[in-house]
Amino acid sequence: MSLDFYASHSTFSDPGELTARYADLPRDRAELARISRDLLIHRLEGPLFGHTHPADRLHNDAETRYVDDILRILIARDAAPLGRRREVGDRFVGICRDFALLHCSFLRHTGTPARIRSGFADYFAPTGFHYDHVVTEYWDEKRGWLLADPQLADPTVTANWQADFDPMDVPRDRFLVAGEAWQAIREDRADQRTFGLHPPEEGPFWGERFVAGNIRLDLAMLNKVETLLWDVWGEDEGEPGSPLPEPSREFYDRVAPVVSGEVSFDAARKLFTEDDTLRTPATVTCYAPFNGPSLVTLR
Repeated sequence: MSLDFYASHSTFSDPGELTARYADLPRDRAELARISRDLLIHRLEGPLFGHTHPADRLHNDAETRYVDDILRILIARDAAPLGRRREVGDRFVGICRDFALLHCSFLRHTGTPARIRSGFADYFAPTGFHYDHVVTEYWDEKRGWLLADPQLADPTVTANWQADFDPMDVPRDRFLVAGEAWQAIREDRADQRTFGLHPPEEGPFWGERFVAGNIRLDLAMLNKVETLLWDVWGEDEGEPGSPLPEPSREFYDRVAPVVSGEVSFDAARKLFTEDDTLRTPATVTCYAPFNGPSLVTLR
C-alpha cells in the first residue's frame, strides 16, 4: 500500500493539465534527475553559472508551491520539450525543494514510488556544518529507499561542491533526515550549532528549534504534503534561535523516531493525521525570504 501511495501524485507534484508535457520524458531515474537539474537554477547559483538573476525571478519563482505552476513558468520562458536543457537565463530560479519536487513528480509519473525528504547535508562546506536541504527519496526494487540529490546532477555543480558520491545514491551519513539530526543532537552525538540554514555567526536560523521545524516539514512530506520550506504551522512559539522549552523537546523526542531510519508508513500517517500540532492546516503562515510573511490557503 505504501509504495502505491508514493507512486501517485500529490496536489503539489501533479502536472495536471500539463501532463502531456511528460510524454517524451525518459524512464531512467538518473536522466530524470539531470532533466530537473537542467530546467532549474538555485537562487544561490548565479555566480557558479556566471549569471545574475533578475530580481523578480529571484524573489518570486521559489514562492511557487505546485509543479503545474513551475511548469507554466518554464514553458512561458522556453516552450521547448522538457527534456531539452534550458539556457541559464530561461530556468526557474528555485531552491533545493524545487529540484527534489520536480524530480519526484517525474518519477511518480513513471510509476516509481518517490517522496521528498527534509534534512541536513554536510557536503556544501568542508567545515562539518550540516546545511538545511531537501532531496528526493525513491524506491529501488533491489535496495529499497535510496536518496538522490538532483541539484547535484550536473558535473559542474558536483565538482563545485566536491561531492565524492553518486548523486543518485547519497550516503545516509552525508544527508541526515531531520529526525535523525534531532536524535544526534539530543544524544550528544552532534553539536546543534552545526545544523541549520547557516552557521550561528550568520543569523538565528540554526540549532534545535530549526531542526524541530524541519521535523514537521519532513513528516508532512512523508504524507505527500510538500509545502514551501518557509511555510509554518503548529508548535512554533519563541523567536528563531531561542532555546526550545523542555516540553517541546520531549514532544520532538517522541516524533523524531517516527521519521527516522526505516520509516513506518502507518506510523507516519497516523501521527500526521491525528496530531493537531503536526498536521498541515488549510492555511499556513508563509515567511517568504524576500516578500515577507503572509497567510496562504493551500489547494
